[in-house]
Amino acid sequence: MRCMKRVLAGVAVALWLVAPACGAAAGAASEDNAVHVVVDGTAISVQQFDAALQSTIRQKFYHRQPPEDQLPALRNEVTDSLVNRVLLLKEAERRGVAPDEEQVRARIEAFDQRYRGQPQWQGVRDQLLAEFTLLLRQQSMLERLEAAIRVAPPSTESGLRAYYASHPEQFTQPEQVRLSMILLKVDPAAPSSELDQARQQAQDIVKQLANGADFAALAREHSRDDTASKGGDMGLRHRGMLPQGIEIVVDKLTPGRVSEPLRLLEGVAVLRLTERKPALLKALEEVRVTLAELWAREQGETQWRELRARLRAGADIRVGINSVGAVAGAGSTDGAAAAH
Repeated sequence: MRCMKRVLAGVAVALWLVAPACGAAAGAASEDNAVHVVVDGTAISVQQFDAALQSTIRQKFYHRQPPEDQLPALRNEVTDSLVNRVLLLKEAERRGVAPDEEQVRARIEAFDQRYRGQPQWQGVRDQLLAEFTLLLRQQSMLERLEAAIRVAPPSTESGLRAYYASHPEQFTQPEQVRLSMILLKVDPAAPSSELDQARQQAQDIVKQLANGADFAALAREHSRDDTASKGGDMGLRHRGMLPQGIEIVVDKLTPGRVSEPLRLLEGVAVLRLTERKPALLKALEEVRVTLAELWAREQGETQWRELRARLRAGADIRVGINSVGAVAGAGSTDGAAAAH
């Protein structure tokens, strides 16, 4: 029963979010409801806004309590989301975008099948499924509209080269280092005397290496790491793949140099930097396929962002109307603020 109540509450919130786009302002809320924003004559009530805000807070904040200084930005984000939904649904209708009816039907049937055995569901089934169907149809229209808008035009050589030149970090292979390690394992729960003993042994190994001993031979003899059989060779590692403590030490080494004993979670280690390969910008031809994908993604994002901006720029958006009844007079700017 408790699970059923949570489901109904979740669907109710979703329906509050979709309600502003269901019709004209007078039909979007009751006469007693305050209006949060009016978008081209369609009202979004304070109650609908509050439901959307609480839903967003639940998704973003574990304790469901955003920091006070973040609340104004969060309120603006939710308002923008509701406004954009109204405008995008109208744009989808203008373009004749149809929902994926088969997908909507399948989701409705699955939802009904899941709860049809519960008595509480039977009492609200018909009304809720009708409203939920509307919600899913509108969501499908929005998804299809976005997918269509994000389709990038064919790429041009100049466009690809411009993107490559302005995003070198996306095509640069990070610096790589080749390391070898001798690890003297110490159980984290072991007494401090064992750690001190490992440190002393590691210091002796460093002295042997300074006197010309072979690192690989000492690694095979003393190291308890999986790399011992390979003379301690850890292979090439990208910068950022190493634990922070190791990375700081390695940054100070030059090829061929050995570190001082280093405390790790597993014990005490001695490192040798074998090779340092600097970051390398890959040639355009080498990354052409990835380049074209990234360019198309950026173009799609730009087209989607520009559509939303264009719709908002051409819309009559008013915040702070006192009641739904006031929407009839929303043609004037009295008591309302533009929110383009």
